[in-house]
Amino acid sequence: MTNGEFRPLLIEVAFQVKTYDVDYAQIVHNAVYIRWLEDLRLQILSEHLPLEKLLADHISPVLEKTEITYHRPLRLFDRATGRMWVSNLSRARWEVRAEISRGDMVAASAKQTGYFMDLEMYRPIRIPTILRDKWDAAKDIQPAL
Repeated sequence: MTNGEFRPLLIEVAFQVKTYDVDYAQIVHNAVYIRWLEDLRLQILSEHLPLEKLLADHISPVLEKTEITYHRPLRLFDRATGRMWVSNLSRARWEVRAEISRGDMVAASAKQTGYFMDLEMYRPIRIPTILRDKWDAAKDIQPAL
């Protein structure tokens, strides 16, 4: 954790910058970070709320908003680490935050918000109980800041 920040349901994914991730100056293209955020969000779902189960229950996560700040460039052949955690959970919306870093250097930070939708009614629903329970349990063990 950075600066004592609480990061419930934290996941981590390693990324290797590939030739198709960079522009002519060998700097990672901004759109690649958005793809990596998708990979991170899918990993959170995989570990805490499997997408297969959601879809079987006719539920889908919906991304509503992405805010990203590019701090420093990543370059061809860099190894990066992406971290994402659930930073806020209301009755019907969830918010995740992420950092993509090379070593101790944060290359990009992001916040995404979304909700879950009933695929039969095409209407937003409450946060699934499984995620709510894991969130509540994580809050109960939050370290003193």
